[in-house]
Amino acid sequence: MANAGKGKISGKVTDAVSKQPVDYATISLFKQGSTSPFNGMSTDPKGNFSLDNITAGDYKLTIDFLGYKRHTIEHVIVTDGGNLALGNILLEPVQNQLKGVDIVAKAPIIENRIDKMVYNAANDLTAQSGAAIDVLKKVPQVTVDIDGNVELQGNANIRFLINGKPSSIFGASLADALQAIPGSQIKSIEVITSPGAKYDAAGTGGIINIILKDSKVQGINGSVNLTAGTRQENGSLNLNARKGNFGVNAFFSGNAMLNSTVLSTNNRRSTNTAGDVTRLFQNGSSDSKRSGYQSGINFNWSITPKDELTASVGFDHFGNHNSGLTNQQQTITDGADNILSDILSLRNSDSKFSAYSTDLSLDYKKTFKKEGQELEVLVTTSNSKNTSNYFQQQDYLNNDAVTTGIRGNNPGNDRETNISVDYTHPVTKTFTIEGGAKAVLENLKNVTKTDTLLADGSYINNADQSYAFNYKRNIYAVYLSTSASLFKNFLDVKLGLRNEYTTTSTDYGGVVIPGYNTLAPSAVISHKISPTQSVKLSYSYRIERPDYGEINPFYNISDPNNISTGNPNLKPEKSNSFELGYNQSFNSGANFYIGSFYRRNNDDIQQFTTPYDVLTINGKEYTNVLLSQRANLGTQTSIGGNIFASVPVTSKLNLRSNIFLVSRNNNAPGINNITAFQYRVNLNASYQFPSNFMAEAFGNYNSSTRTLQGTRPKFFWYNIAVRKQFWDKKASIGLVASNPFSKYIDQYSTTSGPTFNQSSLRQLPFRSFGITLSYKFGKLEFSKDKGKEGREEGDQGMPNEPAGK
Repeated sequence: MANAGKGKISGKVTDAVSKQPVDYATISLFKQGSTSPFNGMSTDPKGNFSLDNITAGDYKLTIDFLGYKRHTIEHVIVTDGGNLALGNILLEPVQNQLKGVDIVAKAPIIENRIDKMVYNAANDLTAQSGAAIDVLKKVPQVTVDIDGNVELQGNANIRFLINGKPSSIFGASLADALQAIPGSQIKSIEVITSPGAKYDAAGTGGIINIILKDSKVQGINGSVNLTAGTRQENGSLNLNARKGNFGVNAFFSGNAMLNSTVLSTNNRRSTNTAGDVTRLFQNGSSDSKRSGYQSGINFNWSITPKDELTASVGFDHFGNHNSGLTNQQQTITDGADNILSDILSLRNSDSKFSAYSTDLSLDYKKTFKKEGQELEVLVTTSNSKNTSNYFQQQDYLNNDAVTTGIRGNNPGNDRETNISVDYTHPVTKTFTIEGGAKAVLENLKNVTKTDTLLADGSYINNADQSYAFNYKRNIYAVYLSTSASLFKNFLDVKLGLRNEYTTTSTDYGGVVIPGYNTLAPSAVISHKISPTQSVKLSYSYRIERPDYGEINPFYNISDPNNISTGNPNLKPEKSNSFELGYNQSFNSGANFYIGSFYRRNNDDIQQFTTPYDVLTINGKEYTNVLLSQRANLGTQTSIGGNIFASVPVTSKLNLRSNIFLVSRNNNAPGINNITAFQYRVNLNASYQFPSNFMAEAFGNYNSSTRTLQGTRPKFFWYNIAVRKQFWDKKASIGLVASNPFSKYIDQYSTTSGPTFNQSSLRQLPFRSFGITLSYKFGKLEFSKDKGKEGREEGDQGMPNEPAGK
């Protein structure tokens, strides 16, 4: 064995005052007499660290973290085959004003852990000026198109969480919700492509967890971030206060996309059963704007050294408004190309969407005397009130046809409650058992009211398109997982099994959704080749339950030629996924990761478009229509890979690049069988100039790809940013530009079937310029709390770094 005859150093880092474990503390190992470490790592969330494969000898070990004095241990003696346990190492905090804090240890931009990849957005310059959707564009394995649609490893079925908890805000409109969270409010983003049994089985693509900034540092401190721009504006305020064993964190953040005009051209050709050819040409523009905010307050109470209670309440809102004019020409010709009809019309459309949500959570965590033993009870409830309104009117310009129009009002309510109990029990130092149970109770109510325009300009209610749609879904789950180190720590293994039973009911006539059971196994096997190299193999079984919007039978007729609706008969999509990854870090600070994956989806849920010469909806006829809805269309098999590299070229210049590749095969019997290739490449360069001045550039290219019925467009965008820090790094000012040399991003796409083909061009204004301001304020007080002097070593907790780190 390669590690034979070599030793190991392990220990745990704890705050000397609070006795809380210190996460992300930097462990550095030096040869005696050397000023540069040759080995090291960061502590895990429980403060633990372990350095393996150390040659016998005499070493020096240091521990560093923000707000603490450096701890040095001289003459660390390692013997052949020995395991040197340093035990609990107490870090002494420093008492200082914020301006005196020196950031010694800073988490890297990308961290690759055994079960997740972590993108530390707080350390990324260009990420701070945009919204969450802009931050996601820089995360490895994540792809975001120009409209804000997110994919993880090429799969759009993603489970989104905020601080590890679900929120109904994501169910209303994911793209709008991600636009409402400023990047300056995000601490990190966790990407979990092979979730273990502890996680919900929902999301065949995996889980994306957005971690917002908070603080458990004693004292009062906070930060303000503001961005003003030509296309987007946002701001956030974060305030932290902690005294002794009680802390409060409050925040408010807002985001607005200023009015922008999108140009669009659409050309469709279709053939009806009689052989006549219909051509529809649409050309127009649409003005759109978007805004939203997030706010919340969190309370943390360390009741005893082993009992912690956390409560939070959050209020969120986002909305958008779109209005546009479209010129239309529809011609019908016979087989000899003789014109049978030529109609010119003008369509005026307007739509609004608004969502308000309230999130409440109560989390109780108990730790025990035995290291790693933990009990957690979590209750969350989220309530979202959504309203959508639309209007469209069609005036005919070259005949005597009567003006037609329709308007709709669609209020709804979504309430979701999660109750979970999790328990972790370490049987031995190398073998741990975890188990738990969870209930998810979801209730959605929706009312649709539709009015039809009359010849005299008034509206009358259309009873055939006015109805209520109520939907309830309950999920009951239990899980069991084990983790162990085998063959003298040669392999780390984590095996899990989760069982979920789903019941669904709806009051929509004729729709019966039977209950079903899901058994979801998962496995992760990891081997640490050396202190700087590791390899991981994982497997997970996941499902994608149809969400409310996908099954809602409401017809969206804002464009009478392009109508969409839900499918109440959708079945859940099922996925088997395998992933293999290799990671290596270097003493220079460079990091390299390469990974591959294989995923097969059954009952694959895809968007499908069907042409109709005449489509009758509740007694009203619509001509020359493309109807789009989701359906279970056979299988999808994906094979892909991801390459990430971060290289400090010099002490000032750092380059970072990510390449994502995927080959996808869709087999939809009776419809189509296609194989498509897609790739994404990005490059990030940052340079640290003297006098606290920094510059960064980021570019991203997404290729076009085939779909079942056409193509999705390619796109390229880039950001340039500079920042100057002053006032002892408490304040900063920055300038940022996106696509400064091109006003629009052109989006070409096609859709086709046996009797029709359609090509479209959308021109999206993406060029923008902005200025960012940030300020950190307050006092960090690490004074000793007499009420905590009696705490025992080994107490557990999850402290976070200060906001704005």
